[in-house]
Amino acid sequence: MQSPLAILYPPQCASCGTPIADEHGLCGKCWAETPFIVGHVCDTCGTPLLGENDDEVDLCDDCMVIARPWSRGRAAMIYTGNARRMVLQIKLADRLDLVPPAAGWMARAGRELFTPDTLIVPIPAHWTRIFARRYNQASELARALARQTGHDVAPTALIRPNRTDKQEGKGREGRFANMKGAIRPHPKRSSVLKGRRVVLVDDVFTSGATFAAAAEACLSAGAADVATLALARTVKDA
Repeated sequence: MQSPLAILYPPQCASCGTPIADEHGLCGKCWAETPFIVGHVCDTCGTPLLGENDDEVDLCDDCMVIARPWSRGRAAMIYTGNARRMVLQIKLADRLDLVPPAAGWMARAGRELFTPDTLIVPIPAHWTRIFARRYNQASELARALARQTGHDVAPTALIRPNRTDKQEGKGREGRFANMKGAIRPHPKRSSVLKGRRVVLVDDVFTSGATFAAAAEACLSAGAADVATLALARTVKDA
């Protein structure tokens, strides 16, 4: 039996607003148009791979040639089409109502990454970007993910002391150069990282340069292991 509130305000599709049966989901049309990552994936970054999942650890071309300072990685969607639109709405259009369903998709995609002692840590943003946007989308996703999975979250364990150039428009080498040393452990709050298995959270994984800088910062603060989890992964030719 529906509650009076549910009757007055029925659940809506997180993408298009069409009434749906369950909260924090997508209607059938939007679900079909959203490129969720399923099946065989790169174990280090989560990008989809050709072939069937054979329970073997396989890597994509990038992860075969780029040293990754984390152990495993996953992503919920391919950064294109409806997925890209929702990511940008969270990031630039104050659509924080999309965060709970997005966190649910991330929890499903990253279920293999979580252990009882997992600590969820968002990629930090420089304070000027937070001031301009009023929030850090990675922190919002991390908090929602922690609520859904029941794991601890440390929103301020890492800092970005200097405002780096935007990554958009840079090639792989430029992205890594831009992020070198850009993320550091918080001088007073990073002790929470020591000995923990960390899952780093961000909205988009492109080259992995930002995740690499954050993973190195976590390991320098004594983290036992680092994994990465993104809402969306850019994929060649997608």
